[in-house]
Amino acid sequence: MISALEGMQAALAEARLAAEAGEVPIGAVIAYQDAIVARGQNRVLRDNDPTAHAEIVAMRAASAALSNYRLNGCTLYVTLEPCAMCAGAMIHARLDRLFFAAPDPKAGACGSVLSVMNHPRLNHKMWVEQGTGAEESAELLRGFFRERRKSDPDREGSNGEI
Repeated sequence: MISALEGMQAALAEARLAAEAGEVPIGAVIAYQDAIVARGQNRVLRDNDPTAHAEIVAMRAASAALSNYRLNGCTLYVTLEPCAMCAGAMIHARLDRLFFAAPDPKAGACGSVLSVMNHPRLNHKMWVEQGTGAEESAELLRGFFRERRKSDPDREGSNGEI
């Protein structure tokens, strides 16, 4: 297995690419058998797709790479705590492990707002760890929203709190 630091550094690289493209800077990678098999970054604006979160993009790519919608044996590294949609998709994909950097106090579904991951009534459980790369991820998000507010101070949802 690749280390949490290696996985998170790769996810942070994807987040920086998302920011350069004007997207909220969230990145994700999926590792399988000691190698990164898929990468994702937020693409909701570029794709006009509300489901194109970094985690979903990475899971779609991993499923294609592994020719299987089940991602058993895979680890997902993401720069921000997954939302309910992404957490649900991870459960359906049967990921083994999740590492996320920064908590999301507004939409996090791994304990910050909701506890979708490892809910006792759901049939799939996965190992979850948070914190690796948290400060770098949070600063990337704060900086992104700070710049967005400068260019459009009335923009809805651009308060940049992380």
